[in-house]
This record gives sequence, C-alpha cells and structure tokens, in this order.
Amino acid sequence: MTGNAARVQAIQNIINRKPMPAKAPESLDSLWASDVFTLSKMKENLPKEIFKSVKKTIEASEQLDVSVADVVALAMKDWAMSKGALYYAHVFYPLTNATAEKHDGFISVQSDGSVISEFSGKVLVQGEPDGSSFPNGGIRSTFEARGYTAWDVTSPAFIMTTDNGATLCIPTVFVSWTGEALDKKTPLLRANAAMNKAAKRVLSLLGHTDIAPVNSSCGAEQEYFLVDANFVNNRPDLLLAGRTLFGAPAAKGQQFDDHYFGAIPERVQVYMQDVEEQLYRLGIPAKTRHNEVAPGQFEIAPFFESANVATDHQQLLMTVLRNTAKKHGLVCLLHEKPFKGINGSGKHVNWSVGNATQGNLLDPGTTPHSNTQFLLFCGAVIRGVHRYGPLLRAAVATASNDHRLGANEAPPAIMSVYLGSQLDNVFEQISNGKITGSLNAGVMDLGINTLPVFNRDAGDRNRTSPFAFTGNRFEFRAVGSGQSVAGPLVTMNTILADSLNWVADRLDSKLKQGADLDTAILNTLKEIIDQHGAVVFGGNGYSAEWHKMAVEERGLANLKTAADALPVLKEAYVEELFDTLGVLSPVELASRFEIYAEQYILAIEVEAKLVLSMAKTGIYPAAVKYLSDLSCAINSLKSNGIELGNERLVQVAALLASMMETIAKLGTAISRHDFPTTEEHMQFCANTIRPLMDEVRRYADSLEGEIADELWPYPTYQEMLFIK
Repeated sequence: MTGNAARVQAIQNIINRKPMPAKAPESLDSLWASDVFTLSKMKENLPKEIFKSVKKTIEASEQLDVSVADVVALAMKDWAMSKGALYYAHVFYPLTNATAEKHDGFISVQSDGSVISEFSGKVLVQGEPDGSSFPNGGIRSTFEARGYTAWDVTSPAFIMTTDNGATLCIPTVFVSWTGEALDKKTPLLRANAAMNKAAKRVLSLLGHTDIAPVNSSCGAEQEYFLVDANFVNNRPDLLLAGRTLFGAPAAKGQQFDDHYFGAIPERVQVYMQDVEEQLYRLGIPAKTRHNEVAPGQFEIAPFFESANVATDHQQLLMTVLRNTAKKHGLVCLLHEKPFKGINGSGKHVNWSVGNATQGNLLDPGTTPHSNTQFLLFCGAVIRGVHRYGPLLRAAVATASNDHRLGANEAPPAIMSVYLGSQLDNVFEQISNGKITGSLNAGVMDLGINTLPVFNRDAGDRNRTSPFAFTGNRFEFRAVGSGQSVAGPLVTMNTILADSLNWVADRLDSKLKQGADLDTAILNTLKEIIDQHGAVVFGGNGYSAEWHKMAVEERGLANLKTAADALPVLKEAYVEELFDTLGVLSPVELASRFEIYAEQYILAIEVEAKLVLSMAKTGIYPAAVKYLSDLSCAINSLKSNGIELGNERLVQVAALLASMMETIAKLGTAISRHDFPTTEEHMQFCANTIRPLMDEVRRYADSLEGEIADELWPYPTYQEMLFIK
C-alpha cells in the first residue's frame, strides 16, 4: 500500500469506526480505592496490634517492624486473590521515567506434585530483579547483575486489572547489591526525610513542641495529546520518537482559541470517563478534565497527595492514559512537543509542605505580613531557588523538554520565583527593615445585580514564571509532560531542606546572641531577600528584556538546552548539597549525570535516524514522482500549444536538492562518535545534529506545501489534529 493509500485507508477507518459506548457510571463510593489495599482494608484484615504497627510506620514515618511482614503478606495475598489476582509484582521506578515490574505467581509446588498459593513476608519485603540491565551510570558492571527491590509500606499496594487478568502490585524501592539507589523513589524518600528534619528544627525554634512529621505534597497537572491510532501507525516518527519530525502546519491551528476549555469531543469524553473510573479504583483522586489550548490536546489534574504517593500515582496515571487510549483506537502522546507550531504539553507540579499539627506551612493566611512561620518557609524557598536554580533546570532537562521550555506556552529556562503583588510588597517591607501590613485583596463587583460579589485573590497568576506562588503552594511549571515528577520533587525537597537548615542556624545564632525571636526572624528574612531577592520576578518571563536583565544584571543562569543544564549535576556545590543531606551519594549523583546524558544523546540520535529514513524513503520518492508527473504534464501541454512555464518545476527541484544535500550532512554528523567527553557529545547533538534536523524539516515541510496531496506519504497535521 502506498503512503497516500495508507492515509486514505486511515481516514476511512476513522469515519467508519463504531464509537465505543459509554458505560453507565458507577457511584463514586463503590469505585473509590476498590482495588487498593488501603489502611481501612488493612484494619479489616489484620490483627489489631499488627495493624497498629503498620499504621505507625505509614503515618509517623517510623521504621517498619519486619516481624509483622508474614501476617501482612498473608492478608494481602488473600485480599488480592479475592479480587482475581494470581500474580504479584514488585513495582519500581528505574532511571528511565518509566515503570518497571517483575511478575511472580502465588503458586508453590509441593513435594507430592500438588500446588498451593503462597506469599511470605520475606517475598513481600524483598525481591531481586536484575540490577545491571537497567540504567545505572556505571554503578554496576554488566556481569554484576544482583539488585534488590524493597517494599515501601508508605505507598499502598493495589490491583492492576487488564483484559488478561489481575495482578497485585507492590510499590518498592530499587537498589544495587552494593546499596546505591538505582531508582527514583529512594532519593525521594531520603529528600523528604531531610526536609522533615530541617523543618522540625525551624518549627522548634519558633516555639512549637508538638510537631508531627513534615511531609511534602504534590498535585501534578498532566497535559497530553490524543491522535487516532490509524494515523500514528503511518507515522514512524510518532511511533518511535513520540513527536512529528516533519509536518507543515494546518491552515487552522490554535489561533482562534476555540479548543481551550471548549466542549470535550464525545469520543474523548468516553475515553476520559474510562480513564477516571480506573483511576478511582486505584485511589487516584482525578479532579479536573478539560480541553487544553492546542487542537487535540487535553488535561487531567488530581487533588494533592503526599509526594511519595503522588509520584507513584503519577506513574500509574501515565500508564492508564496510554493503555486506555489503545482500547479506544487512540494513541496518547506524552511528548512535550509532538506537533510544531502549536502548544506543547507540560506537567505543572503543585508543591507544598506541611504536617498534621502546624498545617500547610506555605499557607500565608489572610495577613501574611504577620505570619512569620509562613514568611520563613517562603523565604527558604526563595533562597533555595536562587542558590540552586541551575539544579532545578537540570531536574527538568531532557531532549524532549528542550522543545518546550522558553516557547510561548511554557516558562523560560531561566529559573525565577513569582510571588504576586501582595507578597512582593511584604518582602519589600522586610528588605526595608520593618513590616507594616499586607495589601488588601479586595472584592470583585461585576456591576450586575444578579451576579455575586466575591473576594478576589491577593495576587494575579503569572504563566510565564517557572516557579510561581499560587495562593498556598508553589507551582513548578517547567516539568515535562512525559517526566516522572520524582526528580523535580527530590530537588525541591532537598534545596528546601538546605535552606531551612540555614534558617535554623541563623535563628539559633541570633537567639544565642540575645536577640528576641521577632527580631531574629526579621533579620533572617532581611538577609534572605537582600542576598537572594534577585530571583524574584513578577513580569513577562518571555520578554527579551527579562532575559537580558536576568543574566547580565541579576546573575541568573540561562541554560537553554539539556546539554547546558545536565553538567550542573557534576558541580561540587551540587554534590555537597546531596551528600551532606544524605539524599544522593557522590557515586549516585554521578550515575544520574551519566544516565541522563546518555538518554539525551540517544533520543537525538534516534530522531536523526528517523529523519534520514523518512526523508529518503518517503518524502524523496514522493517529490521525484511529483516532478516526473509535472514535467510530463508541462511537456504534454506544450506540445498542444499551451505554455505554462517551468518555474514550479524548478522551485520543487531546488527544494528537493537542498533537502538531500542537508541529509548528506546529517548522515555524516550522526556517524561521528569520537568525542573526548560526554559533555562535548551532548553539545554536538544540541548544536550540530539538531540544527541539521531542523534544516531538513524546513525543506521537507516546504515540499509538503508544493507536492500534490495524493502523493504525500504521511498523515498531515490537518488530519491528525482535526479528524477524531
């Protein structure tokens, strides 16, 4: 089947597709966490003392009593088998942004040849997948294969159900035989512990005596695209790279703003309802769904949860989005920029810290100027972002996110903090040495009697800021849509822990020198804003003026590509930060650089190979066929006395010649492998291979606009974005 015939067939398949009927919705009460081994289910199935022990580990962050594992394992197995599960899996999160799982049966063969179902505490607590075949950054040699998974009791086990059956899934950490973290979860748990310890120091100095464990929370807004699978199957770039490497823009894109928050297409709404039902069964609190800005783009957003559970749930959510799309004849694209010329997708990570006794520590209340506890924690965030802005940028550095950062729908690569007018004013007062009050938020009177008068927020929102305060939390908007949120959360919790320790040291020193608490707090806050206020910015983060000011006047880093950002992980001050707080050892941190750098290089090399293949075997033959047909037509008309001229022929031929010339350069470039350092290899990918790929695309996309549509080999933007 020719490329065009495949396009026509794809459209016919979509037109003739029978819609999947929407199921009658079940009640939320019957759905909610029905496939999760929650605390309430533990209480029903475990002896009282065993339940108390497990609950204490979960809620008070106390060490797990391993002696209870056998009883928990038996109860977990019986519950899972009652739900139809015959297998269990230790689920872990290697350094690939993906989820890994090793399935084992509950089956145990007896000496007489019979079988019984068995699941011991030892098996629950510890597993042993291969520790060398996953990315490890040189921590383990290929022949050193042993690695361990260990049960994370703070994240509940759950049942994952597919058409082929049910599996008990147990969230775990993943470490090497020598003890180094090979996963995303272990550093997150360590970072949260470091932040908890530092936060308790500050709260104690503020006079609190009853201090519950301090935890970070996360609510990650997930953006994604849906494209019919018939089209994706005819696009090698979407299949293998997750984004279109070629494609001329459709006449209509997002310029009318008619897709954003518009009526959800019926087929998509059926898909969304299917997704949400599965999420509710898994205890994932999906709250919001809507059309996003670009055609074919959508968003789902959950309620806040503790950071560790939210991270596990975020991985599950991406899995459910992708798997459910297949059932509906769709493909869910989580690439940050699958289509050129329209908005890409992010994953805004809403982050806060708090506990059961002092509440949300980033909630300013109605009078933030007098809420010194909030001001100290907010000040600690400001200090952390200023000192470790390049590290925050490195935490979101991927080849795919480079396409999005700095574009008009995403924050720039320069890390800055937006506070809003009310808090800007409070911190300005602090810098001047005296706090007098807070700006009044006021009310919104719309001047229509039938509409209510309502309170408005104290500050506006700033969508151009990568790190914005949004009422009672910070929103890290630079995270990529396909990323695990673990890395950004590890970074945020670690830099906050460092800053809170600095705050505690300053307060303790000033109090020992005889200062009263209020004076010590004000002076500490003044130090923060005087030394680190350069990171606070409330204007247009997209503007050229800000980019110039940020770098030249404020000394902020503008790390435009992952190739620029990832080497930050090798900086001595970053190594000291993670090592001192016990989050990542120098060996573990070095492994992250090696892994993420390799992933960056491999991603660009895969795309470059696809560009060569698609251009040579798809676009070139179509262009040659068009030139041949056009030449024959012109000559035939000329023999009949009709002169059309050959300008179009010359134009298309010139575009084709330029494309093939650039392809030759790209082929030579990707064959080079003699790089003295990883950093130089990354820079070559960023500054040589990527520009050559873009140049090939410019010629190819121009050819798409010239060649007869019946000859074009790949589904077009118009088809993929608007035919559902």
